[in-house]
Amino acid sequence: MLENYYVRPASVDRIRASWIAPAIEQYVNWMAEHGYTPRSVLHRVPVLVEFGEFAKTHGANELAQLSDHVEPFVQAWIRRRGRGRCASRRSRLAHEIRNPVCQMLQLAIDGYVGPGRPHKPENPFERQAPEFLAYLVEEKGLRPRTIYQYRFHLRQFATYLDRNGIGLRAVSPTVISGFITEYGPRVAWTTLRNACGTLRVFLRYLYREGVVSRDLSSLVEFPQSYRYAGIPRSIAWDQVERILASVDRRSPCGKRDYAMLLLLATYGLRACEVSALSLDDVDWRNERFRIRDRKAGNTTTYPLSAVAGAAIVDYLKNGRPATTHREVFMRMTAPLAPIQSAAVVSRAAYFIRKAGVSVPRTGSHVLRHSCVQHLLNAHFSLKHIGDYIGHRNISSTQIYGKIAIEELRSVAQGDGEDVL
Repeated sequence: MLENYYVRPASVDRIRASWIAPAIEQYVNWMAEHGYTPRSVLHRVPVLVEFGEFAKTHGANELAQLSDHVEPFVQAWIRRRGRGRCASRRSRLAHEIRNPVCQMLQLAIDGYVGPGRPHKPENPFERQAPEFLAYLVEEKGLRPRTIYQYRFHLRQFATYLDRNGIGLRAVSPTVISGFITEYGPRVAWTTLRNACGTLRVFLRYLYREGVVSRDLSSLVEFPQSYRYAGIPRSIAWDQVERILASVDRRSPCGKRDYAMLLLLATYGLRACEVSALSLDDVDWRNERFRIRDRKAGNTTTYPLSAVAGAAIVDYLKNGRPATTHREVFMRMTAPLAPIQSAAVVSRAAYFIRKAGVSVPRTGSHVLRHSCVQHLLNAHFSLKHIGDYIGHRNISSTQIYGKIAIEELRSVAQGDGEDVL
């Protein structure tokens, strides 16, 4: 595989003369399989060869000992080549050196994890309530995304208890009130509401399992809120068109982003629904596509518009990298993998800012709300709109009545007799 990247045999011989040459070649094969460019390979291999020499000089003689020399090697590299650079550039340089070394060691050493982010436990109360997550799946039938939110809020509660030295059996109404009082000002009321819901379910489970002697779930009060108090994050349709026009469709990345934004704005899809769209979901012969496993648990089939279909075809033919993955939208940088919902949100936010559109909070949901406003302006009923964007209950769609600007204006400007 090295011969595919190096023209001179002497260069290949120097690499294979390294005592970690098998690990380097294994890593090169891995990079080739995951779509790394030749430039990336040529940049990383010399770093690995130098790392092997550094580790050998400092006493390493087998692969298992290499993990102890990663950070010393990175710091030595920074001292030698990072002089005169700002702190952010040195940090970026350290990542560029550390990343290929850690990736190689993950392939070469069984069980090597590297200095990544600290692992967060799936269940922060594993010792006291080990079956709680299984209870959420098997008895309550919650979806993976909902369980992810449960884990997040449980970690916040566990952190509060640890910081105050409180055991789970010692939880009392005062402790619960203290957690909510401290956590509430730091988050939106919707996040606090979800945290209170998680806490009620968890406390009820603890009482059922005998972990606590009293059912405290009823003492968790939800934050006071008023229905339809919020305003949907919608923008005018001419602003949506300005966002779409800001995408440079000459590059593969632009072709992908344009197709994703069209799906968000035309069909009001969620970011997770766009990222999960697969080639098997598109029926080209009948000009339609389906969105499976929606938030409400249903599946929706849409007609494929000519504009959206042309954008997807352009991306598939001229922008999508060659891969065996069935998902439509892929990452544009190695390692090749399907794009995630967070990336869809990020790209939508980027183009909203690029187009100069001002919204309270950027993201893909701005286009979803704008799609609903566009349908309202076309005088579609809330029931039809709810079915179109995948709402299970009409009450979820009713809030969008607040953005029926023309209808509300006619009420405000009228004499009120029609209302009476």
